[in-house]
Amino acid sequence: MGKTLVTVKVNGRTVEKAVEPRQLLVHFLREECSLTGAHIGCETSHCGACTVDIDGKSVKSCTHLAVQCEGSEVLTVEGLAQGGVLHAVQEGFYKEHGLQCGFCTPGMLMRAYRFLQENPNPTEDEVRTGMSGNLCRCTGYQNIVKAVLYAAAKLQATAKEAA
Repeated sequence: MGKTLVTVKVNGRTVEKAVEPRQLLVHFLREECSLTGAHIGCETSHCGACTVDIDGKSVKSCTHLAVQCEGSEVLTVEGLAQGGVLHAVQEGFYKEHGLQCGFCTPGMLMRAYRFLQENPNPTEDEVRTGMSGNLCRCTGYQNIVKAVLYAAAKLQATAKEAA
């Protein structure tokens, strides 16, 4: 099978690679871009460990083809922190102990990032629903919910300061 040239912006950097048409985005990110944050969990889009942001939407990269990203902007967990400063969702997971083993954390962070773009002032129930496509086997979710609410408050405070 011949390769297809794909040009995609990953974490603000243009990447141009020849890929097999059947290559999954998670493998493209890990093998072609050396970005190993998106984890391969279930390979069926159920666990969310591979969640990334594509053109403003949460996407499970284990069931999305790299060629489908032609011309798109992809944000991975490696692109969240800016200038050595943690993003509010990363800080929230750190401060509120929203992780244990860390396997699901990159996907959780990426979903939380997009969820807070969609709903900047969520209730606890809205966080639980908004994060329900990402599974964790360690934390019991309470601290993940607290982490997302922490991030929401921090982002709102930052927006008020900037205004």
